[in-house]
Amino acid sequence: MSWTTRPETAGDAAAVRAVVEAAFPTAAEAVLVDALRGDAAWIPGLSAVAVAPDGRVAGYALLTRCTAGGADALALAPVAVSPRFQRRGAGGAAVRAVLEAAARRAAAGGERLVVVLGHPEYYPRFGFTRASALGVGVAFEVPDEALMALVLEGPGPVPSGTVRYPAPFGV
Repeated sequence: MSWTTRPETAGDAAAVRAVVEAAFPTAAEAVLVDALRGDAAWIPGLSAVAVAPDGRVAGYALLTRCTAGGADALALAPVAVSPRFQRRGAGGAAVRAVLEAAARRAAAGGERLVVVLGHPEYYPRFGFTRASALGVGVAFEVPDEALMALVLEGPGPVPSGTVRYPAPFGV
């Protein structure tokens, strides 16, 4: 299936919430997205939707500002796909769209590091590797293979150290 992707707009909020609620067992991730929209960590243009041929939002990916060792970085979370469209490429299309937007920012001097806490068999297809290999970690217990990082091309150093997520993450 071919997916159209675009940056999330204010008019997408209800559809995004419905997709995120349907994709996870609780509403916690949907509440997180709503909280991040009102937080300083939100970066316009770094949330993307994958749109089905009928115009419905089918997938979603969000990057927000975090820090690694005190330097600006990006956190990928959540990635969500409506159950009807899972395993059909909607999530991958949304992830690629936000990573492409982040790469443009990095090339212009923006954040060069993206971290994700997720399935180690899914995210490597986008270039993510174990964060520990880059000297990146978190202050809470997670399996080493589940915390991954992606370095984007651009000027300046790549941060390392402990990741601090925005307050809405609650960690």
